[in-house]
Amino acid sequence: MSTQPPILTIEELEHAYGRISVLEDVSFDIRSGDVTAIIGPNGSGKTTLIRGLIGLHDPTAGTVAYHGPDAVRPIGYLPQRPAFRSGQSVREAIAFYASLVGETESEAVARLEQVGLGDATDRNVEALSGGMTRLLGIAQATVGDPPLVVLDEPASGLDPEMSVRIFDVAEELAADGAAILLSSHDLALVERTADQVVLLDDGTIAGLGSPARLRAETGGDTLLEAFEAMVSGDAGTVRVQGVST
Repeated sequence: MSTQPPILTIEELEHAYGRISVLEDVSFDIRSGDVTAIIGPNGSGKTTLIRGLIGLHDPTAGTVAYHGPDAVRPIGYLPQRPAFRSGQSVREAIAFYASLVGETESEAVARLEQVGLGDATDRNVEALSGGMTRLLGIAQATVGDPPLVVLDEPASGLDPEMSVRIFDVAEELAADGAAILLSSHDLALVERTADQVVLLDDGTIAGLGSPARLRAETGGDTLLEAFEAMVSGDAGTVRVQGVST
């Protein structure tokens, strides 16, 4: 893991929808140069946590503090289902977002090259595969060189080859100095890529550390085995406020 000071500090974060508690006492740091992965069973609070970290809703309690450098765009964000304006080419789509932060079209196209879409600049966004749409979304999330890039389930529903490519891009961005936060159910790719894993279970942190540390704590040979040892109940169920559904 990086020895850099935290770029984002999360302390005792809680979130509730009415009387239903979704997150309780969640605390961890995110550092530049690291890939931090949030994992957990369905319904464990991963998306709620991400939305709170990027400011889409206020926490019920606790704090999220950004300590990074001044930037036109401190946090870049890829939602689970990125969408672009109908009728635009890939070049036009990325150039639009680049123009919002004062980047040139050539700088925008360089971002497409970085994620592997250099040969698709003239393709209509509606003609992109699911994986290529995610790559365009990652390029959009890096516009303005945000110190923190957040990717919500970037490989969900993709074939293995494209999933690997998505994680490779995340790793490359971290190697260039960005802090990367992503959520994923692909534990093999998380184990290969992540410097830090945040394992959520029923809205609380059940495990925190490198994949190697979580394996050592549980005696598991893989992150999947560590995951299964740390979560309560059946990892394949969806749970809300302690109730399996």
